[in-house]
Amino acid sequence: MRTIIIGGVAGGMSAATRLRRLDESAEIIVFERGPYVSCANCGLPYYVGGIITDRSELLLQTPSSLHRRFRLDVRTGHEVVSIDTDLKLVTVIELATSTTSTEHYDTLILAVGAAARSDSTFGDIPTHTLRTVDDVDAITALLERDGGTRSALVIGGGFIGLEAAENLVGRGLHTTLIQRGPHILSPLDPEMTVPLESHLRAHGVDVHTSTVIENVTGTLVQLSDGTQQQPDLIIDASGVRPQTALALTAGVRLGPTGGIAVDDQNRTSDAHIFAVGDGVEKIDARTGKPALVTMAGLANRHGRTTADVIAGASDTNAPSLGTAIVAVFDMVAAKVGSSEAELRAAGMPVRAIHTHPTSHAGYYPGAEGMSMKLLVDPESDRILGAQIVGGAGVDKRIDIIAVAMTAGLEASALAKLELAYAPQFGSAKDPINQLGYVADNLRTGATRSVQWHELENARADGATLIDVRSAAEFAAGSIPGALNIPVDELRERLDELPDGPVVVHCQVGQRGHTAARILTQHGIDAVNLDGGFRTWAAGAEVREPAVEVI
Repeated sequence: MRTIIIGGVAGGMSAATRLRRLDESAEIIVFERGPYVSCANCGLPYYVGGIITDRSELLLQTPSSLHRRFRLDVRTGHEVVSIDTDLKLVTVIELATSTTSTEHYDTLILAVGAAARSDSTFGDIPTHTLRTVDDVDAITALLERDGGTRSALVIGGGFIGLEAAENLVGRGLHTTLIQRGPHILSPLDPEMTVPLESHLRAHGVDVHTSTVIENVTGTLVQLSDGTQQQPDLIIDASGVRPQTALALTAGVRLGPTGGIAVDDQNRTSDAHIFAVGDGVEKIDARTGKPALVTMAGLANRHGRTTADVIAGASDTNAPSLGTAIVAVFDMVAAKVGSSEAELRAAGMPVRAIHTHPTSHAGYYPGAEGMSMKLLVDPESDRILGAQIVGGAGVDKRIDIIAVAMTAGLEASALAKLELAYAPQFGSAKDPINQLGYVADNLRTGATRSVQWHELENARADGATLIDVRSAAEFAAGSIPGALNIPVDELRERLDELPDGPVVVHCQVGQRGHTAARILTQHGIDAVNLDGGFRTWAAGAEVREPAVEVI
């Protein structure tokens, strides 16, 4: 039996090596258009930045090493240009000699991935993506040329764009980052990206949101916000699109997202053709609908699943949670599942929970703050998504939530997770447990909350805003119109409260919860401002029109 795999790297090579482990007799041929069949694409920005110094570390395997260990027939510099599904033939061009040949297959795996969404050039300015080893070779050559490269413009504020900006700054370039949407890192909700944008600016990145390139004349770039740039280098990180040309030549069906449609075993509409990687639709764990999720981990796992199926097993893919993480300078942002914006756009009920814990016990040196957001179905208590921005410990907590979602744990069950604790690693009430406590209080009705973006309407409906922080905290910054009564004085000053409903808040939500419990038990209609002043202040920076913090 002959399996031909078109494309290497994560999905293709995972399928090839797994299939060999399962079937020593299988004939396995890999065609790769480029010169490298197995490379660490996720490390490319860090080679540009000089963090990874040895280029060879990016090249994980070569055709010869793969042949020695796995007896794979790997042919780089070979482009498959068409597929004849009736005859089960692929037409291949050897690029170095322009020689054309055909090869027969019994099963075929498409692992051609995705391509840059835009292939535009911009005047006389060198423009590159950050997707291949050839890309970083060209970029580093520019950075090392005589006279140097002094400035760069990064298009796109997603994961790759942020990594590019950080590493260009690390190489001493004045770096501008433009984002078409209203905030960077669009998979996160806007109030969660505010500290990240501030962090980028503090490290010298010139961030422009709601901005695109309007026109380019020579080396002068006119941006849509009226500013001009004259960069020596442009990095296009504006996103990717599925590479589907080969699938179309084979008559393979595309899905509603534009990616290749596959079943839960990665089989396409042709029973003898499988597809894996960034060009293929995945099933969203929340909606059960097709989605484009471009993650190396998924490509690896789906390559393995495909090999198992070809070898006769009945393995299937798990739906995708879209778990992702990025570090920008010394700040980390991570997400899993859906954002609040996505849930509301889909018309789904959602309960948001914001907390602001520290990475480990506050009394132990080195504790770092983080902002956490948990999204919950208010009817079923199902976890729909989460976002975390901070420093140390973000990766640990997002992974715990991803496992909880996979296991089907309810949000309230996070309170009962027994997690490893020592002062330098966490708190006796871990940030994950704290999310669970809040979720359980909301589920049982022990507390009620309003979101930062709901406060204005609550006040318009007659609610009084009570700031229960200390007088010093109140003086340092407060929400306009709030009445300051510290939580420790609340019981003695109940007569100062006007009639009607009350919204209470503290700095991050914990004292606000205590205040709401006190007032509720004194017969007052009280709700807590979720996430406190810190979440409101972040939200105020993204509201239209902006609300001034006094």
